[in-house]
Amino acid sequence: MRPSALRALCLLLPLFPLASSAHAGTQNSPQVPPRAELEQVDGPTALHWVKAENATTQQALASDPRYKPLYERILAAQQSPDRLATPTQMAGAIWNFWQDKAHTRGIWRSTSIADFQSGHPVWKTRFDLDVLSKSEHANWVMEGLNCLEPEDRRCLMGLSNAGEDAHELREYDTSTDRFVSQGFALPNGKQAVAWLDQDTLLVSRDWGTQDAGLTTSGYPYVVRALKRGQSLLQAQEVFRGTASDMEVAPMVLRDGQGHQLLLIDRHKDFFHSDVEKIDPKTLHVSQLPMPEKYDGLSYQDGQLVFHLLQEWKTAHGRISADSVVAINPEHPGEPEVIVSPTSRQTIGDGMEGAIATTKDGLIVVLYDNVQPKLMLYRRSASGHWAGRTIELPQNMAATIVSSDPRSSNAYLQLEGFIQPPQIWSVDTAQQTTRLLYSQPHLFDASKLTVEQQFATSTDGTQVPYFIVHAKDWTKNSLNPTLMTAYGGFGLSYLPVYHPDLGITWFERGGVYVMANIRGGGEFGPAWHEAARYSGRQHAYDDFASVARDLFARNITSPKRLGIRGRSNGGLLMGVEFTQHPELWNATIIGVPLLDMLNYEHMAAGASWAAEYGSVSTSEGKGFWEKTSPLQALKPDVHYPVPFIFTSTRDDRVGPVHARLFAARLQNLHVPFFYYEDTEGGHAGTVNAAEVAHERALEAIYLSKQLMDPR
Repeated sequence: MRPSALRALCLLLPLFPLASSAHAGTQNSPQVPPRAELEQVDGPTALHWVKAENATTQQALASDPRYKPLYERILAAQQSPDRLATPTQMAGAIWNFWQDKAHTRGIWRSTSIADFQSGHPVWKTRFDLDVLSKSEHANWVMEGLNCLEPEDRRCLMGLSNAGEDAHELREYDTSTDRFVSQGFALPNGKQAVAWLDQDTLLVSRDWGTQDAGLTTSGYPYVVRALKRGQSLLQAQEVFRGTASDMEVAPMVLRDGQGHQLLLIDRHKDFFHSDVEKIDPKTLHVSQLPMPEKYDGLSYQDGQLVFHLLQEWKTAHGRISADSVVAINPEHPGEPEVIVSPTSRQTIGDGMEGAIATTKDGLIVVLYDNVQPKLMLYRRSASGHWAGRTIELPQNMAATIVSSDPRSSNAYLQLEGFIQPPQIWSVDTAQQTTRLLYSQPHLFDASKLTVEQQFATSTDGTQVPYFIVHAKDWTKNSLNPTLMTAYGGFGLSYLPVYHPDLGITWFERGGVYVMANIRGGGEFGPAWHEAARYSGRQHAYDDFASVARDLFARNITSPKRLGIRGRSNGGLLMGVEFTQHPELWNATIIGVPLLDMLNYEHMAAGASWAAEYGSVSTSEGKGFWEKTSPLQALKPDVHYPVPFIFTSTRDDRVGPVHARLFAARLQNLHVPFFYYEDTEGGHAGTVNAAEVAHERALEAIYLSKQLMDPR
């Protein structure tokens, strides 16, 4: 949930076998700190409590004899040299950021386009983050490269402390593989930057003054032009939003014909924005006539292409939500409609990677009943968009991982629950695709299959869900089953290849269920809108309905069903934990929001009021007073033992939600497991060893809860 990147039948089933090993707030446990202490992220009292909770979890789970072999296998998979190298087209070559056993923090490396296309690339290391971190005694996490097109010689490298959203920027030269002496260097902060030219940046950040700081959401709202050699205080103001906006960010788009479009994306809240166009000579700003809800801004042959998240009324009629359209930003007139999905289709997954431009074409990823298709379009001189549909393998997800407005080539990644990632080359000139790479299996999937089913929710809505299971399974209600969903922000939950899940769950006989509940984007904006504000109960009802459908199909039972979610999915798990404790025997709650009566004042919480509703309104307060997981915890209720994990360095959601929830359980003498990584940001973990450790702890927890005899 990061704005600039987008923009978790038996009655009362207490877990008696595990209660003695989980922390239950007994007299031998550390005293529960007061709320004010837990809210101090780096406060000594809070960190002492965290350390004690981590030790309790470590002792109970990592001491299990199954932990070490699972940890080692997950680590080996995370560091496997057989993993696919995701391409980035840059500086006339293919670049890739790579982590393995020898490079735990990662390296930037490159190969020629011809070598990459041949299937046998020879990689050259360009930048080593481990070396930099060691030399500077720092805990750097790579935040990416932002390069000046078309040469891609000068780039801004983002470096984050332990994975925080806040980061510093340093100018890097791809021709020398060094930082530029006396080059651009922006100090740590939440910031967005775009190159105007070789000597000028458009920068949005906290400028250090009361009238040019951060919004109530914790993001910048003042854009300034910073010239080479200037201090931050000397930068010229270009645009000013307000402190009540969510975020204001500059953007520079370039097409294959050499056109440059300077924009400011003003997010008034998470979903509503204005787009301002900047005159490159005068830096004068004027607003483009666009709808407020969109994503996927791209630039093709002088046309601004974007994905509508609302119906758009124009002079000649109405364009339906979820359509992809184009306008001329210099002379805006009637939009050109490229594609309009049906009610059971949608564009992409709500994240970047669904729309991309090349020198002579447009690529669009479309999902039909949560199954992918690739659409290739070209625009005629008369403004007519025409193209073809390329069918893709079913039960997989498709993402455009690299495109270049100066080239006809782009790269597509496909992956599924049991299908390892594949890299496809897309040629928009010839309108063809070609499979380049298939990653070898990192777990044994030979006995597995994937199917799609539909459950009926409480209001009659049909909710799709995927099931991963053994081909020779028996529907006897005894299958240990792990279920997940997200259900928020218009983001679709799609098949992903998780080696750790394959190793710890699939290979050991576990069934996996992924539910496409409302609040996501699986069927377009309407599917999302149905679960905004107090409508969120639809998402929670959908999830519980899928669980009951699993019981009705004799796939599993409450004592064998566990659930897992992260971030907004962690909130989902918290609600399901408190609303339906009788439906599950394990609940993994990751980097979650849980104190929804106070979320707007915690970390970047104010930025999500457009999704959850503000508790400053009677409707928002009324809904969350009944639904907020922290406040919904009650004494004398038999809850399943949860596994709660978070990160100290999460500056997006923050660790306080998880801490307060665990502390409340501790006061209620409810057993739980708690694990707080001291780094990792909102991702929770930042390197292979940390991922392997946390996933192995989860695996032992799930084994004890759902697999072990009882």
